[in-house]
Amino acid sequence: MTSIPDARPAAGAPTFFLLALAAGLGAANLYYAQPLIALIADDIGLDETLASLVVTVGQLGYIAGLLLLVPLGDIVENRRLISAILLCAAAGLGLAFLANAPAVFLLAALVFGIGSVVAQVAVPFAAHLARPEERGRKVGSVVSGLMTGILLARPVSSLLAHWFGWRSVFLIAALAMLALAVGLRLALPPRHPGGRTSYARLVGSLGPLLRSQPVLRRRALYQAAMFAVFTLFWTAVPLELAGPEFRLGQQGIALFALAGAASVAISPVAGWLADRGWSRIATGAALALALVGLLLTELGSGTASLIVLALGAIVLDCAVTANLVFGQRAIFMLAPEIRARLNALYIATFFFGGALGSAVASPLYELGGWGAVTVAGGAVLLLALAYYATEFRSRG
Repeated sequence: MTSIPDARPAAGAPTFFLLALAAGLGAANLYYAQPLIALIADDIGLDETLASLVVTVGQLGYIAGLLLLVPLGDIVENRRLISAILLCAAAGLGLAFLANAPAVFLLAALVFGIGSVVAQVAVPFAAHLARPEERGRKVGSVVSGLMTGILLARPVSSLLAHWFGWRSVFLIAALAMLALAVGLRLALPPRHPGGRTSYARLVGSLGPLLRSQPVLRRRALYQAAMFAVFTLFWTAVPLELAGPEFRLGQQGIALFALAGAASVAISPVAGWLADRGWSRIATGAALALALVGLLLTELGSGTASLIVLALGAIVLDCAVTANLVFGQRAIFMLAPEIRARLNALYIATFFFGGALGSAVASPLYELGGWGAVTVAGGAVLLLALAYYATEFRSRG
């Protein structure tokens, strides 16, 4: 029997925990390889000049999954879709574990990159299961899982590779995806969306949808700026930590990355603020807080203070995480029947900002050191704040 498109079956804390776990471990798949590029390239015979493809191909797969798979959440039974995406990720990660040639590993990266979009189906599912008055908190709890996965992926993969070799990272991740595919298939209630359009029309509707939804555009641009600064920082900071001021090794850098994990505690708070209608003013506060965090990292670098640098990282990450919750809560209130496509467009837009941030991080650091990184990040945030100011003129 087909369920009502946006009916809200009872869902307990364990269900939301599993969705948060799927979001976190799914997103982490994209970041495991970043600190392991040299190890992987050397082992599979990939030329050093092409080593960054280990990460880039996974990101391309992720973007493809966002645009081609996530919209299916509006027409395909969601529980089945989540399980299928998790199995796709498991297959790619398993192939990466076995890879002994560049082409095989890059194919694996493409496949597990596509499967990493499970997070972007899990978050709208959480919004569907939650009552309107608690939607911000429930979405915030799943976003906490998402950000935990992003923030812990690098240090965890570094430490596992140090102890057991880089292949262990992908084997453990593949087994986790298989376990989640089974667990969520059993735990989640069925959800049959009301959409009856064809797949071609579904994907073709993304462009017109972006043009017709001003709230989506605005929230996506805010988060694109935030995520650009986030990836700019986390791509450049290992270079700074390994440099003459701090002289940290791989394990020290991995432990520093754990500092950012403290920001996951902000997601439920952000959800609580959003549920009380304070998203608008809190967005401005988050943008300003990100700027403060970035300035703290400049102070920490200039004084060679690891504590101040870590404090700046925590403040920056808290601001980025909170703004992500504000944005997703806002777009999930627009129209239940198109949540999957709204989320796909939102994530794809700010992920593109993140890709730009990481792309310019190394050149900026090489050209001007940490000062160039903070100036560029500060400029992006100031532009975002200027755009935020127009919201008051447009709404009065």
